[in-house]
This record gives sequence, structure tokens and C-alpha cells, in this order.
Amino acid sequence: MTGARSRRQKAIAEIIGTGTVGSQEEVTARLASLGFSVTQATVSRDLDQMGAVKVKRGGATAYSLPDQIAESDWAAQRLQQIVGDWVRSVEAAGNMIVMKTPPGSAHLVGLALDQAKLPEIAGTVSGDDTLFLVVRDGVNTHQVASNFRALSGTQ
Repeated sequence: MTGARSRRQKAIAEIIGTGTVGSQEEVTARLASLGFSVTQATVSRDLDQMGAVKVKRGGATAYSLPDQIAESDWAAQRLQQIVGDWVRSVEAAGNMIVMKTPPGSAHLVGLALDQAKLPEIAGTVSGDDTLFLVVRDGVNTHQVASNFRALSGTQ
């Protein structure tokens, strides 16, 4: 990495650290105020290289770097997106929940669930297009299934 890029990315990290930057244009403007002459395309490449992602907290969306995001926040946000994108149906069955996905996608949802470490889920088993979630004793399986249906948009 060049010295100029290193200095610029350090400045971007400090800007993002304020927790108030929600667009590449804002990052570009703040860099300009610090004396950096960059285009939005350069900022876009820097943000991508740094692993910056937009995170929603308290109703506001702002960039965060991986080391600034709590593991549970990251996993929960990722789970919400993956369930919304990949889960086609959710059904309660005893102390289990059965989720259907497009062919070859169940493992993606299972991994996101495992990483989210939801206290109500004891474990997951993924097939090709079907995922089984074992719900812990004492937890209302139908309520958990309803929550997942809401996330997936399959009400």
C-alpha cells in the first residue's frame, strides 16, 4: 500500500470512528476538509478495501469498520438480510422449525443462524433446500417461527 493511500485510509478510519458518516459523499467531503484530494470512486475503493459496511443503529445508518462492530450486531444484521433474501417458507413442527430455501441455499441460512448464536435455538441441520432448527425446551416454537416469517417476509 502506498504512503498516500495508507494516510488516506487512516483518515477514513478516524472519520468513520465518529459513527456519523452515512455516505461516500460525506467521507469524500470530510477528507477534502482534511486536505485530501480524492474522488468518490477512490473513497468507494478504500471503503471496500477496509471492509467498511453500513450499519443501522438507533434508526440511523452509518459506516462502520469490522473492528467497530460488535459481533452480535454484525451477526444479527447479517441474519436479517440472509433470512429476508433466502428463506421461502417457515413452519413450526414440534420443537423444530423447518425453513425452505431455493436449492443449494439452506447452508447459507444455517451458517448465519449459527453465527448469530440465538439463545432460543439449540442447533441447526442444513440440507440442500431445507433447514431444521431445534428450539430449546421452554421456548414457544410457534412464536420463534412467527418471528422468522416476519424476517423472511413470508407471513
